[in-house]
Amino acid sequence: MTQRVRKAVLPVAGLGTRFLPATKAMPKEMLTVVDRPLIQYAVEECLAAGIEEFVFVTGRNKSALEDHFDAAYELEATLQQRGKSRELQQTQDATIKPGNAIFTRQQKPLGLGHAVWCARDWVGREPFAVLLPDELTIDAPSCTAQLVAAHEKTDGNVVAVMDVPREQTKSYGIAAVKGAKDGLAEITGLVEKPQPQEAPSTLAIIGRYVLLPDVFDHLDRHETGAGGEIQLTDAMAKMIGNRPFHALTYAGQRYDCGSRIGFLEANVAVALHREDTASETRSVLNRLLKG
Repeated sequence: MTQRVRKAVLPVAGLGTRFLPATKAMPKEMLTVVDRPLIQYAVEECLAAGIEEFVFVTGRNKSALEDHFDAAYELEATLQQRGKSRELQQTQDATIKPGNAIFTRQQKPLGLGHAVWCARDWVGREPFAVLLPDELTIDAPSCTAQLVAAHEKTDGNVVAVMDVPREQTKSYGIAAVKGAKDGLAEITGLVEKPQPQEAPSTLAIIGRYVLLPDVFDHLDRHETGAGGEIQLTDAMAKMIGNRPFHALTYAGQRYDCGSRIGFLEANVAVALHREDTASETRSVLNRLLKG
């Protein structure tokens, strides 16, 4: 019987150097898209997939992340006294249930694989999701919900992929696949950041995963790969052939909020999508474009 995916690992230890000076004193995951920080979108995506337990793999100067998901008694009391029920609800919606969030530190920047490995004891021997908050996905059902459904169907590892221009393969983990059907394809190989001429395909992993705990057996070895880091892609590649491993082609909206232009695009797109901001955002854009 397939185990239910109950836990999610969110690697949030990065320094956010591409957003300096904004990230000098603030975690990059707290940068807001309209009125929610990136990290909240990731948590909400998990909740929409039935996941309610989280481990945040953090670093120094990331305490704002923990505070964001905690109860804010003084703020909530003030909002209640002033009759601001909508704002009070928004504040409470950002709170994770007691005991459902763990914060652990990745003490050295040794790569994504190392960050995921830091969550090994909390995850235990059950399947789990991994979400990179830099990647904002907007869809219904959510990208993670689609991965969870695919895991339940295949009883194996599943990663979300999107087709990218060949010249961009050197920025992603790339999957070689066969037997594509209904958006799912069997993965036959994985390569971390290959040069365009060496990439087995143009299907790029986009920062959404559902993995079996076997991945920790490979991460335990702390073998380094591209960039001298412990790569999650390398550990996943070693699981191919042992348990089912599939790529889910994600067809929803995805924004690379790790780049300044991608982050700007996400703000505009989300603002245009929301009923409470769409009209005014469209008017502002029209005025700016005319100028």
